[in-house]
Parts: sequence; structure tokens; C-alpha cells
Amino acid sequence: MAASIIHPLDKKSAGLAFVLGLVTILAAWGSQLIGGLQPCELCLEQRMAYYYGLPILLAVLITWNRLPLAVWYVAMAVVTAIFIWGAYMGAFHAGVEWGFWPGPTACTGVGGPMDFDALNNLTPVIGCDVVQFRFLGISLAGYNALISLAIVALLGVSMWAQARRSKRG
Repeated sequence: MAASIIHPLDKKSAGLAFVLGLVTILAAWGSQLIGGLQPCELCLEQRMAYYYGLPILLAVLITWNRLPLAVWYVAMAVVTAIFIWGAYMGAFHAGVEWGFWPGPTACTGVGGPMDFDALNNLTPVIGCDVVQFRFLGISLAGYNALISLAIVALLGVSMWAQARRSKRG
């Protein structure tokens, strides 16, 4: 097989992780802007993994053959850690929705004293324990946890394939 035809598993799996993450955050925005679902505090917190992880992963993909290998591993480890945190946040939020544990008091508690001046701001507030949408019994928070785990797995495959390729070459 010619070298130009070989498609390394490391870059393909990292690229797939990026596409999966990009589609996920675009779907989250679409569900809000087009579908009318209002994100709660934990929903917004879960998006942070995509806001931080995807730009770093894109930079790695763009500079793929120009990065020193040590820098590549550090960047990939950082992105992987970010999405591990994202998977944790999704699982935590799903657990709040199922009532397994309490959520933050800011979005599931009774709150503090009422400020009637705040009524002028009519932005809807959604409780973190309120499920607005389920598909096959899984909430969007649950799907986010699963997708984040898939991204972590793809990044792990990428690092494994890179290490394997580096040993050969």
C-alpha cells in the first residue's frame, strides 16, 4: 500500500472526536435556539468542555505534523481531561435529574429571599432537576455523558495509535 493511501488511525480518531464534539455542541445550540429548550445552570456548565476542548483539539489537528510529539501528547491529554470532566458533569446532571443526589442550590433549591425588582428580567429559569426532553429514556444530560465518553475513547485510541506508530517509526 502506498504511503499516500495510508490513513493513520491516530489522526482519523482525533478528527472523528472533533466532528462528534462539534455536532454535539451545535445540536445543543439548535435545541435551544430552534427547539425552544432552555438550558439550566448545569446544562451550560456541561457546554464548557466543548468550548475549551474543541478549540484545542482543532489546533492540534491543524498543526498535526508540525507539533513536537511531546507537545502533541500534552495537548491531547489536556483535551482528554477536559472531556473526562465533561462526562462527569453530564453524569452528575443526569443523576440530579433522576433524583440520585441533590443538585446545586442555585438551580434546584428553594433559593434566597425574593427580590421583586428581579421580576423585570423575565428570562426563564429552568431547574437542574427538570428534564425537558428524553429519548429512549435518556435525558440530554445523559446523552452528553455518553458522547463525552465516546470522545474520550476516540482520543484514547488516537494516543494509543500514535504511540504504536512512533514505536515502529
